[in-house]
Amino acid sequence: MAIETAFRGSRSVRWITDRTEQDAETYRYWQSRTTAERMEAVAELVRDGYASKGIDADAQGSKRTLVRVQRPLR
Repeated sequence: MAIETAFRGSRSVRWITDRTEQDAETYRYWQSRTTAERMEAVAELVRDGYASKGIDADAQGSKRTLVRVQRPLR
């Protein structure tokens, strides 16, 4: 496992060549974030995904009214 660390200003960059260690590092990073930060990251990915398809994620949804009708069992 080769790990190199470089310091750039107030941030550090780590190069990890072992895939298992990369996955573990990613997991540790996201576990260190608050729930709100993780949810914001998910929302950003969803917006980016819709934008890549040319869909406005902030557009108003369907104008139809949904009605649930219960029928008696036969």
